[in-house]
Amino acid sequence: MARCSMSDPSHLFSPAAFANVRKPLREAETLPTWCYTSPDFHRREIERIFKPAWRLVGREDEFAGAGAFRTIDTFAGPVLVVRGDDGRLRAFLNSCRHRGAQLLDGQGRCGAIVCPYHAWKYGLDGSLLGAPAMDKSLGFDKRGNGLIAARLETWGGFVFVNASRDAPDRRIGPLLEAWGDLPEVLGPYRFGEMVLVRRIDFDVACNWKLLTENAMEEYHTGTVHRVSLGQQQGEAVATRGDWDALFIRQDTTIALMTGETSPFPFVAGLPERHRSGTFFTMIYPSLQLACTQDCMWYLDFQPAGPERTKVTVGFCFPRATVARPDFAAVVERYYARWETSIGEDNAIGEVQQKGMRAEARPPGRLSWKEHHVHKLANWVLDRVLDPPAAGRRAAE
Repeated sequence: MARCSMSDPSHLFSPAAFANVRKPLREAETLPTWCYTSPDFHRREIERIFKPAWRLVGREDEFAGAGAFRTIDTFAGPVLVVRGDDGRLRAFLNSCRHRGAQLLDGQGRCGAIVCPYHAWKYGLDGSLLGAPAMDKSLGFDKRGNGLIAARLETWGGFVFVNASRDAPDRRIGPLLEAWGDLPEVLGPYRFGEMVLVRRIDFDVACNWKLLTENAMEEYHTGTVHRVSLGQQQGEAVATRGDWDALFIRQDTTIALMTGETSPFPFVAGLPERHRSGTFFTMIYPSLQLACTQDCMWYLDFQPAGPERTKVTVGFCFPRATVARPDFAAVVERYYARWETSIGEDNAIGEVQQKGMRAEARPPGRLSWKEHHVHKLANWVLDRVLDPPAAGRRAAE
């Protein structure tokens, strides 16, 4: 492999630097350290991967009733999502049409959207209702000055937005276009009939790829999760589209600590394969859906810099399960498991990041158990490197 220096950014994207990453898994090496530390590499990932990507906002049940809103900062700019009086969810650029002030912050409920700067007022459908002192501006028409819509799509109760400049004219495709057979494989879990019961944010001092790699391999479980979960054995799942999956066989829910059992029923109507274990999936670039027999949880890994990641975690159960009289007591055991294992993963990610700062360290060899790490690395390179340099990745 060609040796590259972070002091010369042009070398960071040389195809020769990634020749060994492109090899078949049993011959391959990891990504070089600068892929996890370099501001230049990070900027390229943001521009080519994250800025045009669909961004998870949350779950539909978090927007209960007209005026319920949430704001989110995407790499293409701030966005607000609000439920209208007609019950429809809409997304808009979170920027006033007058002087660009951010309109709303956080989440809550509003009867209208009022700019904090000059009090321009917008309806929940984005239409401009009032614009003080604009009566003498020639040619001004309120009908042409409503909020700018961002694309919003939902699937399985999840809400996604896309505020990219390329989104309105469809250079950015529909949400499900790149997902291939994921809706078919995960459809039996009936995500749309689940409700969010807890959501937590973490600020983790490591590169986003370290967390997504860790989330899709069981190689580490016998050490990092030795006490909490124990060693797990995963099977690679053949997928079509921009997603990946690992299946862990276990007849009981994996969402509890080792040895614990739960009275919660399985999701109704699960086929035999789904009843026999758990799918850990990654929707590229960085959204994990973990689907076990009685519940689902998601982890959204969003870069906050070359060496920092915002992690949002949500825990979901079927409505019928949440309605059980014993739910509040039993679910505490699930929270304990999730928060323990996620904390362990976040901590080991920060340990990895510290080691990645050793510039002289050459890439390591991949194990046959790191199929998903290899696949993600090549997916990233296919988008970060300039064509034809990106080439086609080696066959597994």
